[in-house]
Amino acid sequence: MPSLGADMDSGTLLEWFVKPGDEVKRGDIVALVDTSKAEIEVEIFEDGVIDELIVAPGTRVPVGAVLATVGTAGAPPAPAAATPPAPAAATPTAPAPPAPPAPPTAAPPAIAVDGHRVRVSPLARRVAQQLGVDLAAVTGTGFEGAITRADIEHAVAVASPPAPPVPAAPEVAHRQEAMRQAIAVLMARSKREIPHYYLELQIDMSRPLEWLREENLRRPVTKRLLPAALLLSAVAHAVVEMPEMNGFWVDDAFHPGGRVHLGVATSLRSGGLIAPALHDADRMSLEELMAGTQDLVQRARAGRLRSSEMSDPTITVTNLGDRGVDLVHGVIYPPQVALVGFGAVRERPWAVNGLLGVRPVVTATLAADHRASDGHAGGRFLAIIERKLNTPEEL
Repeated sequence: MPSLGADMDSGTLLEWFVKPGDEVKRGDIVALVDTSKAEIEVEIFEDGVIDELIVAPGTRVPVGAVLATVGTAGAPPAPAAATPPAPAAATPTAPAPPAPPAPPTAAPPAIAVDGHRVRVSPLARRVAQQLGVDLAAVTGTGFEGAITRADIEHAVAVASPPAPPVPAAPEVAHRQEAMRQAIAVLMARSKREIPHYYLELQIDMSRPLEWLREENLRRPVTKRLLPAALLLSAVAHAVVEMPEMNGFWVDDAFHPGGRVHLGVATSLRSGGLIAPALHDADRMSLEELMAGTQDLVQRARAGRLRSSEMSDPTITVTNLGDRGVDLVHGVIYPPQVALVGFGAVRERPWAVNGLLGVRPVVTATLAADHRASDGHAGGRFLAIIERKLNTPEEL
């Protein structure tokens, strides 16, 4: 069970997308896991062949527990045994000792159809309830005939007319409450353990917004850029110059992130907040960064994030400008050491060379870990963000 955030200590396996004997490659989606915040697609970290699925759908296990074993492609399958032999690789690899495995014969919850027991994953049962699908009329294509979410969605697609959705208010309320509790625990830990310091800087956005206007005139409407792309890119390039803001505080020491994976704070329609990673943001063009951000936000709100997007943000950015907020002082996501916030771009009185005028201004804030940096470094970091914004042609 991968760690999909500092606030996660266990997760529920909802669904397998593979079965024993399937060949898999690094990065393939093999399972769906329910955390207290979202349903996350789990990627595999090794090439090979699935030997055994150890954890059955519907089982909640701690972070670090082995979910499945993976063998080398072409090798004979591992012999069945009461205690599984040491695997060639685990999904995912984790330093924590595995929890006692569930019996290999364990199955998802079942329903009775014509006197026979049909297995249904918890996720499929929930989706069927929401969409008004009769499980007795669905053919399962999952492991050993289990009904999966894909089977439910297929049944809806071929139905004529489609069944009306059935509200699931109690379940939504329960998930919202669980998410709020998870956020509260993580933020309380952050404020308790991390010695925060806060800085803010007002940045004249005249130059970047004028450049953006001219750039968008040369682009088709569907390819035009938003100011948020400039803000994210400026942060991504700034941490390349200030690596002490990009990384983790673990075991009383700072560990540089190496690569720049921006955590993009995203509000969910059902309530709550999640901050998945935009990988290698410093290597993206503005167009790539904007498209990547839109895709990330859409998948976050649809519950289709990948495990790597939840486990490896190196610094988080929160932008509440579209909500009309002028100033945001964020709380650091442990074990990260910094969070950058942006408010709305406002027209404000602004003096230039002794002359007072009106300029578009954004307030950038930094919440940083005093164990990894200090106010002097934080001030330099905000100044670099300002410089990057005022040279948008270099982003």
